[in-house]
Amino acid sequence: MEDILVLENVSKFFHTELGTLEVLKDISFKIKKGEIVSIIGPSGSGKSTILNIISGLIDVSGGRVETNGEIGYMFQKDHLLEWRTIFDNIKLGLEIRKEETKENIENIVNLLEKYGLKEFINNYPYELSGGMRQRIALIRTLAIKPSLLLLDEPFSALDYQTRLMVSDDVYKIIKDTNTSTILVTHDISEAIALSDKIIVLSKRPANILNIHLIEIDKEFDTPLKRRTSKEFSKYFDVIWSELNEEK
Repeated sequence: MEDILVLENVSKFFHTELGTLEVLKDISFKIKKGEIVSIIGPSGSGKSTILNIISGLIDVSGGRVETNGEIGYMFQKDHLLEWRTIFDNIKLGLEIRKEETKENIENIVNLLEKYGLKEFINNYPYELSGGMRQRIALIRTLAIKPSLLLLDEPFSALDYQTRLMVSDDVYKIIKDTNTSTILVTHDISEAIALSDKIIVLSKRPANILNIHLIEIDKEFDTPLKRRTSKEFSKYFDVIWSELNEEK
């Protein structure tokens, strides 16, 4: 299976007034086509730094990063422009790239229709709930047809019930589009429910403690259903133990 992303011995240092701060140390992993991979670790362990390196927002201090195709980055906040309609928000990336082709516009409309959001195409962001705004933000990111999707704690601002519902919707959209995805989260349950693999980081300077392949019976085919499987608690206990050892 094709590798969409390769990180090999990646390290990152930041220079501060107090000296050199080592954040990442020898980070190596691969993401294959269609995989959903979560990164979890202690607070300040460099989870978001990894996404920023992959996206090209910051450079590595050492090691190698190889990506195959376009990257879409969805941040914690939806960053929807309140003065633009939902449709105009979604096609913003295409405008910037000058890729407002008939095919790409039809793709947006199809995504909105498929996921029950077409009726809101002429609404403004302030008229939508937090959960709907996150779905719109995801569709906006997918409109450029990225090979790799980066999600930086995209559900953290939502209440618990909405978070569960939106994660189900987001999972379906990602799986339907077969988009390789990296999710940064501090929530072990969320990582298990959504992921094919989970990368567990140590405290700073972060290295990889473990990479868990999540194997849950296919009858549990949504994040909500996965939470009810017998395997779920086993993965939770192991990862919880690993993270607690880092405190």
